[in-house]
Amino acid sequence: MVIPVHDVNPVRRTPWVTYALIVACVVVFLATPGISGSVTGSGTLAQLCHAQAFTEHWALVPRELIHHRMPSLVPTGAVGVGVHGPGCVLGPPAYGKSPVLSVLTAMFLHGSWLHLLGNMLFLFIFGNNIEDRMGHLRFALFYVVCGYAAGYGFALLDAESGQPLIGASGAIAGVLGAYLVLYPRARVWVLVPFLVFLPLRLPAWIVLGFWFVLQAFYSAGEGVFDTGTVAYAAHVVGFVVGMLIALPLRPGTPPPPKPRGLVFGRRARPGW
Repeated sequence: MVIPVHDVNPVRRTPWVTYALIVACVVVFLATPGISGSVTGSGTLAQLCHAQAFTEHWALVPRELIHHRMPSLVPTGAVGVGVHGPGCVLGPPAYGKSPVLSVLTAMFLHGSWLHLLGNMLFLFIFGNNIEDRMGHLRFALFYVVCGYAAGYGFALLDAESGQPLIGASGAIAGVLGAYLVLYPRARVWVLVPFLVFLPLRLPAWIVLGFWFVLQAFYSAGEGVFDTGTVAYAAHVVGFVVGMLIALPLRPGTPPPPKPRGLVFGRRARPGW
């Protein structure tokens, strides 16, 4: 898997919505009980119980979204001791929850620093150009629409699941799909892990196309032993929806600047 670090595609206006989304995700993460103090999201049992209760309250849960009903028991955030030892206490929900609104709130939740930073890196690199092309308000609407499409698509594939879904990756996948449609020839600096991290400047269609193929491959359950921790299907749905929305904007989109210097170890040719 390649790691993008920068794209060679300048913008004409400041991407305020992209910046606001990043700030919002970071602030919500820092306010999430029991998670922000750990790199991986692990912690003491009390912290994990608080985090589980918080997540259950605000996350997208497929069976709640599709069937519009709350479970009879949810994590309360307390720690208790049962026949199997210490664990998180379950009880009747002490809050009202809108399953439809939970699709939106789930976009701002993340389970660990690595989860957060990975998503924000992709949004920071690719979101500014899509916002620049669409404008601030249309980009904000586009982001939400892609997030909702990804959330509902994931829920429909497993309508009986009680596993919470969190993260901005479904909406960000829509941003990546739009970028692939609008700027396929833009150059993206990436780090390729091969003994060491090798810096390469690759066309966006290679970087994002490869990313999408991996998500589709994993969503089918191929090449991995456990897909339960990553919502690959949500990534696929968000990406496709982002591509479809961006298609009408492709005519008239200013091309990215032509590459200068070395590409794949040789001089770039005109139009390459």
